[in-house]
Amino acid sequence: MSESPDSSRPRTTETAAAPLELPLPAASRRFVLLYTLAFLSTTLLFLAPLLGTLALKINALVGLQLAPSSLALVAGVGAFLAMFANPFFGMLSDRTSLRLGRRRTWMLIGLVGGSSGVLVVALAPTIPAVLLGWCIAQVGFNALLAAMAAVLPDQVPPSQRGMVAGILGVCVPVASVAAAGLVNLFGGNQFAMFMAPCGIAGVFIILFALTIKDSRPAASERWSISGVARGFYVNPRTHPDFGWVFVSRFLLVLAYSFLTTFLAYYLIAQLRSAERDVPGQILLGTLVQSAVVVVASVSGGKLSDRTRRRKVFVVTASVLYGIGMFALALAGDVTAYLIAMGIAGLGFGLYLAVDLALVVDVLPKNDRAATHLGILNMASALPTSIAPAIAPAILLLTGGSYAALYTTAGACALLGAIAVLPIRGAR
Repeated sequence: MSESPDSSRPRTTETAAAPLELPLPAASRRFVLLYTLAFLSTTLLFLAPLLGTLALKINALVGLQLAPSSLALVAGVGAFLAMFANPFFGMLSDRTSLRLGRRRTWMLIGLVGGSSGVLVVALAPTIPAVLLGWCIAQVGFNALLAAMAAVLPDQVPPSQRGMVAGILGVCVPVASVAAAGLVNLFGGNQFAMFMAPCGIAGVFIILFALTIKDSRPAASERWSISGVARGFYVNPRTHPDFGWVFVSRFLLVLAYSFLTTFLAYYLIAQLRSAERDVPGQILLGTLVQSAVVVVASVSGGKLSDRTRRRKVFVVTASVLYGIGMFALALAGDVTAYLIAMGIAGLGFGLYLAVDLALVVDVLPKNDRAATHLGILNMASALPTSIAPAIAPAILLLTGGSYAALYTTAGACALLGAIAVLPIRGAR
């Protein structure tokens, strides 16, 4: 649904989803708690390998000189598959008519499939084996994410979406801390570094999947190649707000991908950190960033609901994140690095608090929530594929300058703020 001012009542624009026939009941505290734990667990599955584990695995196989290009290959190909997997499994979820439920089914399949891929990565003796396992993991976890994200428009009314989205925004920093902590805890055991997050996350995802009040589509649809192809596209002329949200998210996530994917190498190359100190420094930076994100996300989401505004929060968040990236580019020691991570955390917290609510507000159709969320999640998956490909080129052209890389990240974040301004279907 899309909101814009008309006295104190929202009105629907052409970019908005058609209203539901029956209003959604208020989400209970129990539901929000279980949903938060499951969403947190889903985020943990994605972040744990990216926050050091995958980089350290590849570094152990090929050495520091070849590691960046090998990581770029693995992360880039996996993210490319994820870009298509998310909307595809979103369509499957929307159309699944099994008695088990359309969301629950793909939560469980995605969890098992993705965890199997992580197991392959953990045991991989070569880069091709790592690549195969990471591709399996990305496809599986994106099936899980597609179903998990669709729960928000399915079961949370508009009046609570900012609050719930803000709470879900806390999942990223908390998962980041948990992931970095697990990597640090099991630093001497690569197998445990990969598999411990899968085991812990699996418990909460299964609990939520088994307790959620799931549903089946009102009517089944016949599949066709043309129908599937159309499911990957939303006309930006018909739904311009949807298009601008896509562009804004793409640019912000691109900046975020530069940070997370190459943070370990940044610490080694720019701050001259010893490799043995990198997991601990990533953990410390993540803790600083996450502390700020938690406060900004929860308070930002509630304030967004209270003021019925989304755009101003997303714009401010993107600008702050850009400033954080510029500060990271200038950092010369661990203290400056931590300050930069804190600034970025403030921006990222505000962004996480409101972006998902803004996204749901501009969805074209409520009955295709998972499909359209999957398309928007391409704006999250595509940057993680592009960033590993662009970053080595930037480093090559600048003589290995990570300052140049994070200056580029800051510019992307500022462009993401500008992309929010044309949105008309939300304040």
